Amino acid sequence: MHFKLSSFFRGLIKATRFGKDHYLILREIRYFPKIVVLAIICPLIAAAFEGFGIGFLFGFLQNLVSPAAEAFQTGIRWFDIWVLGINTSEISRLCRVCILILLSTWIRALFNWLTSIYMEIARIKLTDRLQRQIFEQLQSLPLSFFGKSQSGEIVNTLINEVGQLQQAISSGSFVIVKGLVLVVYLIVLFQISWQLSLISILLFSLLITGLSRFNAQVREASFPVSQTNGRFTSIAMEFVNGMRTVQAFATQDFERRRFYAARDEVVNASVKVAFLRSVIRPLAEGLATTILVAMIILGITVFVASGVMKTASLLTFLFVLFRLVPAIQEINGNIAGINSFQGSISNIEKLLATQDKPYLRNGTIQFTGLKRAIELVSVDFGYDLQNPVLQNITLTIEKGKTVALVGASGAGKTTLADLIPRFYDPVQGEILLDGTNLREFDINSVRRRMAIVSQDTFIFNASVRDNIAYGSEVTEDADIARAAKLANALEFVLEMPEGFETRLGDRGVRLSGGQRQRIAIARALLRDPEILILDEATSALDSVSERLIQESIEKLSVGRTVIAIAHRLSTIVRADKVVVLEQGQIVEQGTYQELLAQRGKLWNYHQMQHEVGQSS
Repeated sequence: MHFKLSSFFRGLIKATRFGKDHYLILREIRYFPKIVVLAIICPLIAAAFEGFGIGFLFGFLQNLVSPAAEAFQTGIRWFDIWVLGINTSEISRLCRVCILILLSTWIRALFNWLTSIYMEIARIKLTDRLQRQIFEQLQSLPLSFFGKSQSGEIVNTLINEVGQLQQAISSGSFVIVKGLVLVVYLIVLFQISWQLSLISILLFSLLITGLSRFNAQVREASFPVSQTNGRFTSIAMEFVNGMRTVQAFATQDFERRRFYAARDEVVNASVKVAFLRSVIRPLAEGLATTILVAMIILGITVFVASGVMKTASLLTFLFVLFRLVPAIQEINGNIAGINSFQGSISNIEKLLATQDKPYLRNGTIQFTGLKRAIELVSVDFGYDLQNPVLQNITLTIEKGKTVALVGASGAGKTTLADLIPRFYDPVQGEILLDGTNLREFDINSVRRRMAIVSQDTFIFNASVRDNIAYGSEVTEDADIARAAKLANALEFVLEMPEGFETRLGDRGVRLSGGQRQRIAIARALLRDPEILILDEATSALDSVSERLIQESIEKLSVGRTVIAIAHRLSTIVRADKVVVLEQGQIVEQGTYQELLAQRGKLWNYHQMQHEVGQSS
């Protein structure tokens, strides 16, 4: 029953335009109900005291304009006698009303202050929750999602657009508070004159209806702003991350044009929103003032002149109307502000949506270690259905053995290796660990027993110590130093200004390519994996660095199951099995010497590298 009711209310909320646009916010605030309830109760109390203040003001004006008139009363006998002092002198009554006006004003100010605090806490908690949700969403997504998405757009949503949402929440809070005050104003106006109130409502309704068209245009114009901001963030990140390449190729002019073009898109989209928003406030102010003047003329010439209203009543009505007009203007301005952030809300909802994401189904079996072998059985894979990368791959990798993958660029070597830690799932076929499908295992229990050393090792902007210890439960200094020594990294680490505490900069900019690789090998050594994946770990290195890293890899490979993607054939001569890939298919497999004797594909690669080595 509870589920049916909650589903009913969700559907009801989504059925309205407001609910559909702001369902994300309405859905998330239920996780901190106490703050939300206080954020609603406080403005209600503040609005009530706003009404009390206006009521006391009416009494003050009545006594001031007509001293001989009957004393102002509320109908609550004890309050009229002891607080308003209806049996006391005229001066005493005026002073008492003044004190009550002052008291209600300060109480209203107190609850407005509390409203601001609770609204701010709600805003902070909501944005914090959304950023945590986005983070967890990104954590749960496979690499295929990131391969198809721009990192700049993801970062823009995570940081900038959630920041935009904070402003939308602030504007929404303001609309709620002012809306409650408007309700109080309307109640007071109807108490004074229902005729003038109905005329006022009719005229202001026409005003609000007209302004809603501008608000709708602001909403639609907000989506290009979010899109262009996402593209700009991507370009900016690429520019910063690729600075070395930009300077090496002297492409500053090209990057300048690209950067400026992206900025122009952002500016043009933002200017359109700013123009539409800027029109709303002055237009609302001008029209509202016109309505106000019309109500003054109507009140004096018709209602007071005919004796329908007293002067004190009209003055109070006009005072409330004067307070109401700016509130309407501010509400319209803030609604326009909220609509200008609809693009940000939409992008956050899209990133958090689950129905269109390629999640990997996690298994429940805990992987306790490889006992026999990793088997790939009739495996097909493609990043999209039209372009297969691997076809009919059948391969057995025995425990404790080294299997080398050889082939030209684009043959599918890295893709095959990426299937083993389940970065991707095969389109057809299956991968077995000791006869059990890889999909049946808890994925993290498998990955914790693996380590990957690739040609593009990621170095965090942290200390050497933290980079080596990353992903490992071992954090003792002696163990970290031992891993660095085995990886031939200890010498250069100790030469750094702060040794193991030296920060390596963004993406390890303070390290050479060979040093980055040795840090990666030390990281893998400290992790002590059962299964090791080496993805061209020695490519693009000088001969000295290659020799040091090869020594480190040989130490790292002892007693482990190794999948090595080879660039230089000299590094895989001792492999237990060599697998040659061509256009996503296995064309040869056997020992290195066996395949050379066959004079097939491996022999051709061997000859080419031998000829290149002699010519150099």
